[in-house]
Amino acid sequence: MIDPRTGTYAAAGFSEIHGATMAIDEINKKGGILGRPVQMFVEDSESLPGPGVTKAQKLVAEDKVNFLMGAVNSATAESLSQFALQHNMLYIDTGGHVDDVTGSKCHWTTFRTCSTTWMLTAGDFETLFKKFGKKWFFITPDYAFGHAEHRDYVKQLQKAGGKSVGNALAPLGTTDFSSYLIRARAAKPDVLICLQAGDDLVNLLKQAVQFGLDKQMAIAGALQEMEVLESLPKAALLGWWTFEWYWNQPGVPHVADFVTAYKRRFGDKVPTARSWFGYVSAHSIALAANQAKTLDSLKVVKALEGMELPPEIALQPGKVHYRAGDHQMMANMFPGYVPKDASYPNLFKVADVVPSEKIALSPAAAGCKMTYPS
Repeated sequence: MIDPRTGTYAAAGFSEIHGATMAIDEINKKGGILGRPVQMFVEDSESLPGPGVTKAQKLVAEDKVNFLMGAVNSATAESLSQFALQHNMLYIDTGGHVDDVTGSKCHWTTFRTCSTTWMLTAGDFETLFKKFGKKWFFITPDYAFGHAEHRDYVKQLQKAGGKSVGNALAPLGTTDFSSYLIRARAAKPDVLICLQAGDDLVNLLKQAVQFGLDKQMAIAGALQEMEVLESLPKAALLGWWTFEWYWNQPGVPHVADFVTAYKRRFGDKVPTARSWFGYVSAHSIALAANQAKTLDSLKVVKALEGMELPPEIALQPGKVHYRAGDHQMMANMFPGYVPKDASYPNLFKVADVVPSEKIALSPAAAGCKMTYPS
């Protein structure tokens, strides 16, 4: 598992590692893979693609791993996907969202558990447009993930008759957003769309409130996560966003048991969407390998294509599976908002549960042309 333990996305990385660790223990209690115990090696990607690939090379050459998983940074996910193809090795992108990983750059070796940026933006676009207005200003992280989110929102905005009144590109790891917020205020949008994640989104939201922009325009975005909300002061707990999984799902089988077990293990913290990414990715590899009765990546890939995950792993309503045509996870989006006077762990109010199948681009529309070794 190659995930950030340092850098902008470290908090998200630790959550994915925690979820995967929990899954590995459950897998081994049930006999492991092919009757053998599973060992998970974890390497720090440092939230960057270069170190991520270097660590993958070590895992394959020195540790002789059978499968790869991980990534929070989308550029890291793209690089690991290409590396896995070169080594004919199954790789599950746990948390890198950029569309092309299961779109124009899809590979037979790569699956993805988190959603695409298209799904993230489509999850709450209609709500934001109808509720807040047609003029949007974007503050966008200047790398693959941010560019994809911005592009996807603008396509939907223009189709609906709206208008982008500006897009400020901020480097990954920005700590001072004042110049971008000044531009946003001058543009007088109806909605300020914040496309950052991790520590960058924490800093941006804190400073947006200090500038008083929450009193002048709606603040919203695509991806929001517990790791970010936990790190914000009370005044900056606001906005409309999309979650990819949420710990509070009344009436959904097994979710409460999972939350209880996770809290017991990890210091009374509720699991996050990132925790679920790691958990379901590790379990999926084991399920597919045991079904295929082999560690051969091509045969495990074929077993995983279209496999419906059991409810105790899916942990949400509906059919949860990796789509055969592009290896993209089909689950649900959880659009909603941060309620007034939110406090941990009730930091988000789910307004709707949207099946991914309803909003995802088809493999063909996303540009995926899957080819396999002969």
